[in-house]
Amino acid sequence: MAITFNDNHENDRMAALESQQQDIWRIFKIMSEFVDGYDLLSRAAPAVSIFGSARMKPGSKYYELTRQVAYQLAQTGYAVVSGGGGGLMEAANRGAREAGGESIGLNIKLPFEQKANDYIDPDKLMTFQHFFVRKVMFVKYAQGFVVMPGGYGTLDEFSEAITLIQTQKTKLFPVILMASNYWKKLLEWMREAALKEDCIAEKDLGIFHICDEPEEAVRIIKDFGIHHGYITNF
Repeated sequence: MAITFNDNHENDRMAALESQQQDIWRIFKIMSEFVDGYDLLSRAAPAVSIFGSARMKPGSKYYELTRQVAYQLAQTGYAVVSGGGGGLMEAANRGAREAGGESIGLNIKLPFEQKANDYIDPDKLMTFQHFFVRKVMFVKYAQGFVVMPGGYGTLDEFSEAITLIQTQKTKLFPVILMASNYWKKLLEWMREAALKEDCIAEKDLGIFHICDEPEEAVRIIKDFGIHHGYITNF
């Protein structure tokens, strides 16, 4: 029995050491993603990150709205950053490409393999293993967030942005919810549940803007950047 116990103990010890080594290598991989991401985005023009559903098809109303927003941002001089995949991410990169602007894609490796869209500049595509590193890249160099209709991932990115601003863990920048009708029920919940139960403050509802027109979204982002000295070349 003693021999069996010792063998089991040694196997457990070796398994623990192997797991520890894997964790150490994972740290280096994470560091590498941060370095590559910072290098890519630090060389880009003032950037705006656009989020939205991967499921919406070309020609749909939100696809075309996203495309218009990205087009006008790129025309104004902003680099457009998307999640790199299809749907509204593709629309964002497509609009930027059509306007002759910088089109950046921060793709993510997923079990069902998210394919990068064809409208990202060849030298401005990066594919991440880790969601949290990718989210840092979206925020680090962004001078604005445009949140298009989407699902869980889009809500996650929207919540991340407004939480960082609320807790003053990042500099203030405009966050815009596009397509007010789509977000109507979420806004009602914020006012009628979260605010009434004192889970947020009245001022927290002013962290983001609600827009329906691309021109308005671009104006908000540009005016904010000029007022706060973030941009001087527009």
